[in-house]
Amino acid sequence: MTTFYIIRHGQTTANAQDLKQGTINTAITHLNDVGEQQAQALHAAFDISFADRLICSPLARTQETAAILNHGRDLPIKTDSRLLEISYGQWDGQKNDQLKATYPQYFDQALRDVLPTYVEVATKGETFDQVIARAQDFLSSMAQQYPTEKIIVVTHGFTVKAMALAVLQPKNPMSLPEPENTSVTKITVDSALDRAFLTYYNRQVGY
Repeated sequence: MTTFYIIRHGQTTANAQDLKQGTINTAITHLNDVGEQQAQALHAAFDISFADRLICSPLARTQETAAILNHGRDLPIKTDSRLLEISYGQWDGQKNDQLKATYPQYFDQALRDVLPTYVEVATKGETFDQVIARAQDFLSSMAQQYPTEKIIVVTHGFTVKAMALAVLQPKNPMSLPEPENTSVTKITVDSALDRAFLTYYNRQVGY
């Protein structure tokens, strides 16, 4: 089986300002001081040298997190566009509080996060199903290519959630909150049996 250890990037300025980051890749979406400290704490507590490779999203915040985790571990690193964060289309870069005030019907009030129906307004955004499909494609293709490897993945909050949703297939996607910054999620995939398993989700390591 292929084992994936899936990590959400460290905190960014945009996270701290409660902005919808989506796929924007500007100065405010780089790691801030807290994000760097989170990644350093995970580096100290979670030695990734046991793994065979590291794959991350092309965006700066994931590459910065990956570089900290990989310091002194020297795993081969590649990027994969299937690991990009969900694009919220016209909502990328906007403040969550303003969006919730304007479009309350498109937010889960308990999780304070968007519902799948948000694309009725943010018409250029990705649907939940589109992100789940590319997350599933990533897991399946990597498991076929590397059937016995251990792979570190550094990606984004919704993308981690999408991978878990692809495995669990719950009726309600809002039953699973997005994971915290630098949390670790473990998924194993048996490509021969075409089965996948979620071992743990949103595990806090190092702090």
